[in-house]
Amino acid sequence: MLQSSVTTEQQDSGSMSSQKTERTLISNRTNSLLGVQIISSGSYVPDIIVSNEQLRDERGFDPDWIQQRTGILSRRHAPQSQATSDMAVEAAKAAIEKANVDPADIDLLLVGTFTPDFCCPSTACLVQDRLGLDCPAVDLQAACSGFMYALVTGSQFVATGNSKLALIVGADCNSRIVDQSDQKIAPLFGDGAGAVLMTRGDATQGLVCYQLGSDGSGGPLLQCTAGGTRVPNTAADVAAGNHFLQMDGRNVFKWAVRVVQESIELVLEKAGMQVGDVSLFLIHQANIRIVDAAMEKLGIPAAKVAVNLDQYGNTSAGSIPICLDEAQQAGRIKSGDVLLMCGFGGGLTWGTALYRW
Repeated sequence: MLQSSVTTEQQDSGSMSSQKTERTLISNRTNSLLGVQIISSGSYVPDIIVSNEQLRDERGFDPDWIQQRTGILSRRHAPQSQATSDMAVEAAKAAIEKANVDPADIDLLLVGTFTPDFCCPSTACLVQDRLGLDCPAVDLQAACSGFMYALVTGSQFVATGNSKLALIVGADCNSRIVDQSDQKIAPLFGDGAGAVLMTRGDATQGLVCYQLGSDGSGGPLLQCTAGGTRVPNTAADVAAGNHFLQMDGRNVFKWAVRVVQESIELVLEKAGMQVGDVSLFLIHQANIRIVDAAMEKLGIPAAKVAVNLDQYGNTSAGSIPICLDEAQQAGRIKSGDVLLMCGFGGGLTWGTALYRW
């Protein structure tokens, strides 16, 4: 069970800016799931590049502040004609083409996203239809941890023989859920999608050690306060921007630094491995200061860390699979390599895994 000590101080129930949170992380529960393999990957980002300088010229944002506080130089925004499912389809097509498989053989589709095209139908069903797949399709919502949750879930189906070829996608269209006039949030996020195809592997391949975790007491740190069944959207809510993502950046940052460090330490310890045994670290691309803090505390060499948030910003569930696909394309992953993937985000949720290729 998650052991947590939470202290919350709020001026009123709708305020997050005054919230103070201390947490004792994390559960010691981990699992292992071998006998599965990723056979290909694909990724997609929109063509529209929004630079820090463009944000300065159009909205008066400070480019130096953005770069120094986040490490982000630009991000991609989907055009109005494009939504989350469109990006997911493109990433999936790339993975299918690279694997040279028949789409008819795909028997499971999981899409990690918290920015669906619609409340209903699911984004996964839209992708299934566009690709012409004969399979069950479902969304998993774990915010920026969405791909990790989908990857582990898909691995279960493959390992038990209930799926012979699973398509796992992480995709988010964040530019639609943030207030583009908010300098503290808008520059952080970009749009994008990544996908992998999974099938049975040998006894050494797959999830050597992993942990999925959650702490719902931290939900108010990252939330959209209107638009759900608790508070359905009204014209007044939309006018006030209550349907946009709200974030207590300072406390989210503190929590993220801790969860990244402690979850990585945990899975390495449980697997009997050291940092030197890991070939590549794929840490969710939320903020370069979070990645740098993990590298410093854990002694991870910069050469072993994939970084692309300077180009794309935080693509949420798309973050890790985009990094994975770019690493594959660059020849940074070979058979037998051990990768460490770590996602974290709203919920609060996290997912950290040692994966043997």
